[in-house]
Amino acid sequence: MGIISAVNSKPPHIVFIVADDLGWNDVGFNNPHMITPHIDKLAGEGVILNQSYVQPLCSPSRHSFMTGYYPFHAGLQHRVIMPGQAVCSPLNMQFLPKYLKELGYATHMVGKWHLGFCKWECTPTHRGFDSFFGYYNAQEDYYTHDWEGGYDLRQNERLATEFNGTYSLYSYDKAAADIILKHNASQPLFLYMAFQNVHDPIEVPKKFEDMYPDIQNEGRRKFSGMVTALDEAVGNITNKLAQKGMMDDTLFVFTADNGGWPLYYGNNYPLRGAKFTIYEGGTRAAGFVRGPGLNVTGKRFDGLMHAVDWLPTLVSVGGGSSPPAGYKGDGVNMWPALSQLSTSPRTELVYNIDDLFPYEEGHAAIRVGNYKLIDGYPGLYPDWYKPQTEESDYSISEIDAEQFERNLASKYQLYNLKDDPTEHNDLSSKEPDIVSKLAARLKYYHDTMVPANYPLPNPFSSPKLHGGAWSPGWC
Repeated sequence: MGIISAVNSKPPHIVFIVADDLGWNDVGFNNPHMITPHIDKLAGEGVILNQSYVQPLCSPSRHSFMTGYYPFHAGLQHRVIMPGQAVCSPLNMQFLPKYLKELGYATHMVGKWHLGFCKWECTPTHRGFDSFFGYYNAQEDYYTHDWEGGYDLRQNERLATEFNGTYSLYSYDKAAADIILKHNASQPLFLYMAFQNVHDPIEVPKKFEDMYPDIQNEGRRKFSGMVTALDEAVGNITNKLAQKGMMDDTLFVFTADNGGWPLYYGNNYPLRGAKFTIYEGGTRAAGFVRGPGLNVTGKRFDGLMHAVDWLPTLVSVGGGSSPPAGYKGDGVNMWPALSQLSTSPRTELVYNIDDLFPYEEGHAAIRVGNYKLIDGYPGLYPDWYKPQTEESDYSISEIDAEQFERNLASKYQLYNLKDDPTEHNDLSSKEPDIVSKLAARLKYYHDTMVPANYPLPNPFSSPKLHGGAWSPGWC
């Protein structure tokens, strides 16, 4: 097929899949030891994204997907939105599903929100989604749907307590199937599948864990099973789309929201770092696109792109203007480059800018061309972590992390990511002119930063005041 454009009479259905805390090395198309046949098939039929960047933590990445604005332009650059904080992704920033609704799409969301819920206006069905089945917070038990003393599972705005005891992936799988099978295929569909897998707690039905008998480490074995459970759910979605006659007309986007977390068995090897860090292991996402309009498939795309690019890209795919009317964000339309495997229009990106101490997820970093400059502390988990296939867990000491922070608090690191993608060779002392150039560019962005919105917890958020559930209505 040719490039999707405004002259195309039928915009594609779009299925946007986010895998929570999935590491670079946690999926079959990057690691043959992982059992992900459905994901690998889709990736092989599309374009694998080699340099697709996200934020080092959950809320900032999801904000970027939904708004097309860097988190430091929205006050969301520090850590994540905690359950008791009166914070949500800014209400003056229009979300992706609302843009797509304006183009005639039906819009549905299943899974993890994590973009704020202190008032109803912050929640999915008030921000462009026709329906929502999922949870508001960062994490929860996969079976009880409880986190920190509150139940957190909703069908639209209703508490969905009937799913207590059901492994969440099965509920999300059924919700997606219902959406697809009830959908009028003549109308374009946008389905945002924000899976809970593979975020901690490490929980999975035993049949999936048993698929990895050679992994001696129990945590890594269960985690790997969680990845394969996720893969089965993706396969079920594709089967339902095929059953409905929609598969050939569906564009898939698959991405992690940040790097894997070695403390909970995720893995990004050979990339350096992990979730929380602005090294590549925390920010370079495993991902792909697959579907109509891709003129070259079965390849890897080496062009730069960032989570903020998905909004203008998918609006363009859906037949909208590029950039969308009223959009003043940080994303660029990647569709011409993705569809042709041509040069990326993105030549630089900002990993993060956060002035609020402690910088658990890193202070600041920028990439311009092949060069990456890190300003100060890069974040927790700064090492190179191999998969935990043996019995022992990693020994990750907070004392070591604090010492690492002190050593790098006021220093620059410079890497040539074309020659050194695993960030072993710091060039800052050898290339002072490049350091100065990138530092000046980082300062340009720093001058546009909105201060981090990270208040103390609001006591009125307590589930005890809301019938034992995490609920809006306290801000």
